[in-house]
Amino acid sequence: MNDTSPAARLQQLFEGHRLTPTQRRIAHCMVRRAADVPFLSSVELAELAGVSQPSVTRFAVALGFDGYPALRRHLREVAPAEPAEGKQEFTEYQQAVHAEIENLRHLAELLADPGPVERAARLLAASRPLPVLGLRAASSQARGFSYFAAKVHPDVRLLDEGGSMLADRIDAARRAGATALLCFALPRHPREVVEALAYARGAGLTVVTVADSAFAPVAAHSDVLIPAAVGTGLAFDTACAPMLLGRVLLEAMCDDLPDAQARLEEFDVRAAERGLFAD
Repeated sequence: MNDTSPAARLQQLFEGHRLTPTQRRIAHCMVRRAADVPFLSSVELAELAGVSQPSVTRFAVALGFDGYPALRRHLREVAPAEPAEGKQEFTEYQQAVHAEIENLRHLAELLADPGPVERAARLLAASRPLPVLGLRAASSQARGFSYFAAKVHPDVRLLDEGGSMLADRIDAARRAGATALLCFALPRHPREVVEALAYARGAGLTVVTVADSAFAPVAAHSDVLIPAAVGTGLAFDTACAPMLLGRVLLEAMCDDLPDAQARLEEFDVRAAERGLFAD
């Protein structure tokens, strides 16, 4: 895949480095603000990432640079500034929409290599049952995926409530024959999700994760992680890219479920008989 977007170049810069949780937070922030990072001071980047200025310096050194100024010079060389003339001014709401469009564009570039999605889809399609985990902000993503997946997969089990029963439900799915678990993980990342994924892998499940970043806390407990960025321009994050990635996974799963089309046709027949839909 030939991906020359600023976010992709940053991802490549971080690959192969063992980063601390604080450094992953800085990396995640830089990917989200890829176009702005070459022009931010270490203090400004620290404020955006919610870390200390010395942490930014240590992060640059961990990447192999003498300090943050050297890292910033490198970023300016590989991502030269676009001329500001003629740029249109947008409202706050328009900026949020354009940021989501950029997230979707980056997802499209990522999907130029279908390998990770196809691998994930094979794992999920083969799992009987298929547990789907998503807590708090990610619960709607998990629920939406589960609703549609149940139309083509024989046994989908939604795990959208935490608490002491969560491990029990993972155990029950494993005893019933589950081999994989799908997790939607969005910020802020509940500690309970990280713990649940560690538990699921310990129980023998292969974990496929849709997360907002390859540097999310769940990465260490995922066998296959496919990133899809969230929008952060409004008071509450927006998650168009993770939702679309979930539908892409479903599409790929259908290719590995030989009776998927028959199940869909059967549903349509029964829905018509019941007068289920108004249109």
